[in-house]
Amino acid sequence: MSVLLRPFTPADLPAVLALIDEDRLPGQPRATPELFAEASRGSTEADGHWWGAYGAPEVQVAVGSGGGIVGAVARARRTEDGAGLIPWLHCREDPVVADALLSHATAALSSAPGGPGPVDAFPFATALTQGLEGLPIGHRPVTHAALERAGYAGERLWRYMRADLPRPGLPRAEGVRVGPARDRGASRRLEVVRDGRAVAEAVIGRPVQGIGVLWWIEVEEAARGRGTGRALLGSALDALGGLGATQAVLYVDDDEPPGGERDRTAANRLYESAGFVEVDHLWSYALGGYAPRDAAAAQA
Repeated sequence: MSVLLRPFTPADLPAVLALIDEDRLPGQPRATPELFAEASRGSTEADGHWWGAYGAPEVQVAVGSGGGIVGAVARARRTEDGAGLIPWLHCREDPVVADALLSHATAALSSAPGGPGPVDAFPFATALTQGLEGLPIGHRPVTHAALERAGYAGERLWRYMRADLPRPGLPRAEGVRVGPARDRGASRRLEVVRDGRAVAEAVIGRPVQGIGVLWWIEVEEAARGRGTGRALLGSALDALGGLGATQAVLYVDDDEPPGGERDRTAANRLYESAGFVEVDHLWSYALGGYAPRDAAAAQA
């Protein structure tokens, strides 16, 4: 199949939204014009601090031999040094289209003054998702393989999990103080208070299309082993339900093996026992330099 790359136009929006939705994971929102517009501005509640370093993304579409849109990719540059970013790519898991999109986007981003520069792919979330930082390689093996063929080095970052709400079998914490969250664009911060001070906290996000995010739970070491984390989890999921969520998602940075400094065995055990099910593992990618293998495949 021959593929032509050209800039996105507003008339392409329905086809691009359909492409994005074909890759939608359980626990993620449907692609809408509003979410696409926010993503195209380079903004999102979850990772706005990262996006602030980049210019607005440019979107290119891949047109197949029949004239239909068969893929799309977004690219952006970091304002400070021109380093490249590929925040998302969708191709119906067609290897020819994936290779063409990556070749085009990487060549364009690597043609910085002074020679080829670094390019990151799927490093953080966009407004098209509920905090989905990375590429879900179980659901997107063709895109993962295309990135490796293009010379990108991949790194596993997160375990992505979801559960339906409510979860009535969980305990609820006593002495919970609820207030606005201070970071990540989150909605609520819950604290378990003992003797006048917080010994545990949970942060939850504003639900989108009935999907809420549990950003994290943290329990002080002295308060662990008493069921505090499990009870706080129950209270946090109740709070998400009160905000209108019918399902919850979370991300566990369990890339380190058991016994390491950031061992997440206990966290995984807690979430699994509460009914959360693994959906996929999320990877991000980096390319230190780039030499186009086939410049003719990437048409502006």
